[in-house]
Amino acid sequence: MLARKSVAQSRLFQIESLDLRFSNGEERQFERLTGADRGAVMMVAMPDPDHVLLIREYAAGFEDYVLTLPKGLVDPGEDIITAANRELMEECGVGARRIEPLVELSLAPNYMRHRMQVLLATDLYPKRLPGDEPEPLIVETHAIEELPALLLREDFHEARAIAALYIARDRLREEKRNSATDLL
Repeated sequence: MLARKSVAQSRLFQIESLDLRFSNGEERQFERLTGADRGAVMMVAMPDPDHVLLIREYAAGFEDYVLTLPKGLVDPGEDIITAANRELMEECGVGARRIEPLVELSLAPNYMRHRMQVLLATDLYPKRLPGDEPEPLIVETHAIEELPALLLREDFHEARAIAALYIARDRLREEKRNSATDLL
């Protein structure tokens, strides 16, 4: 790292310019988005062993509504479990008695430092908290085994949500195989 400087700032993001020298002597300038580094969570919330909750929300980047998993930022003083449960209550109107980390995902790591913790939420119960969304979100229930059909929809394309659902589905399949083997 030869130099780092801020070149632009918005309410949500800062753009940094990085001057780098690589091990072979090549020098390049990169730009990246940085944020608050508070962390973020995305939840695979399952009302039963076969279904997952998805939300329909406005995506300003696409100027359209998209179907995705509930997600949000970790507030100061929160751990990821507390943040995940709060976001579920705000976005889906449910809390979870069981929340476990699945995986950490990044998006465009050449241009952003953003990381998202994906958590599996089960044993759901009704609980609504006021959120920061500009309008009520529509919550839909989908079969987790119907991922190929979801991928055919024009409104379901967020890579992190797709990866999270496949990871959760595969983990749940493995747990079912292991419990079936234990019964034998």
